[in-house]
Amino acid sequence: MAAPRRSNRPQASGLFLPMRVWDLPTRLFHWALVLLVLACYLTVRFDKLAWHMLCGEAVAALLLWRILWGLFGSETARFRHFLASPIAAVRHLLHFTRKEPDTQIGHNAAGGWMVLVLLAVLLAQIGTGLFGRNDDDVVEGPLSKLIDAGLSSKLLDLHFLIFNLIEAVVVLHVLAVLAYAAIKGHNLVRPMITGKKRLPAATPSPRMVSPIIASALFAVAALVVWLLVTRL
Repeated sequence: MAAPRRSNRPQASGLFLPMRVWDLPTRLFHWALVLLVLACYLTVRFDKLAWHMLCGEAVAALLLWRILWGLFGSETARFRHFLASPIAAVRHLLHFTRKEPDTQIGHNAAGGWMVLVLLAVLLAQIGTGLFGRNDDDVVEGPLSKLIDAGLSSKLLDLHFLIFNLIEAVVVLHVLAVLAYAAIKGHNLVRPMITGKKRLPAATPSPRMVSPIIASALFAVAALVVWLLVTRL
């Protein structure tokens, strides 16, 4: 018989102690992605397309790194750790108004799916941007010449539509963070800055992977993106 999976949510006890739940690479990824998505918006808004493409390529490297980190990284960053079933996510949301101590190690059941949605829409945005091109070649993704011009033009149109979806998902994410603070009294921002959260004293510490491995994986991700945009 297989050993039962360790719960991500320990039972609350009287004594809460600070514990590291987010490693430095995951936190750097989070805030770097926030800044780069904002930079992507501003560079289009002010017609700086060359900078926009550079920012998009940087986002591509970050996303590829996050996928690798979700497979080989620290425990709380791994997909298998925070991706619960959709039923568990719905059950979590049904109890949203219940005010209780935050004893969650990493993402909760609903938050894990939010992470997956954010990664999916950003990957779609990067993919359409890499292959997108308009008819007068003013906008030309680095991989656009690999596909038919008509399809490339449609992908560019989709690129702009997906950004509207990204805006909606980001707004939903921010509103959720604010709602957790206002309704449940859970501060989700501080742990993503400090890496630590106060948890019951009996909570087992999540396993952390060395930042050296994170750096090596990012080097691989950056190299893959560089080869894609310069060698194809």
